Amino acid sequence: MKLYDYFRSSAAYRVRIALNLKGVAAEREFVHLRDGAQRAAGYLAVNPQGLVPALATDDGAVLTQSLAIIEWLDETHPLPPLLPGSAAERARVRSLALSIACDIHPLNNLRVLNYLTGTLRADDAARDAWYAHWCDVGLRALETRLARDPATGSFCHGDAPTLADVCLIPQLANARRVTLDLAQYPTLLAIEAACLALPAFADAAPARQPDAPARDRV
Repeated sequence: MKLYDYFRSSAAYRVRIALNLKGVAAEREFVHLRDGAQRAAGYLAVNPQGLVPALATDDGAVLTQSLAIIEWLDETHPLPPLLPGSAAERARVRSLALSIACDIHPLNNLRVLNYLTGTLRADDAARDAWYAHWCDVGLRALETRLARDPATGSFCHGDAPTLADVCLIPQLANARRVTLDLAQYPTLLAIEAACLALPAFADAAPARQPDAPARDRV
């Protein structure tokens, strides 16, 4: 299979984590979003949305949207599971994941930020304030929810990583890019520490990707 990837895309970051957790190797093709490669005819033939990630499977299908890709991986490579056993638990995990992927992430997506600065003429400070505001709104609610829910464990749900953690870690990385004070989210930071202690999460980090510029690598 082939993953169309970009080191700084948080949606692609989610899929890299999931592939690592599943122990599934994928060929990588890098789509450099800041160079406009996502709008090239060749890539639009793969994904008409012009977004990453996309995953070309061994049977010729092309999957898009990170959560759909991850659920496909969970169904085709069931161990370790990224969704828990009961319907209620799966709904909880999906709810946590969607609160990040649908409510926080789209508002600080690159194309939204480019529209703010390019079309609406917002300066860099206004753009970053927008970014930080919506990250904070979403992360604050997530912190409250996880802190008071007994289903929260070392990870977002219990003591093994799930789809919710796969979404959380890239979003916290995004928040750091606008120097949002993460100390106000102690539950999220504790979960992040548990995740990053696992090679599957640590190795998926943007700074460890082959397409990251030398200045961003670790």
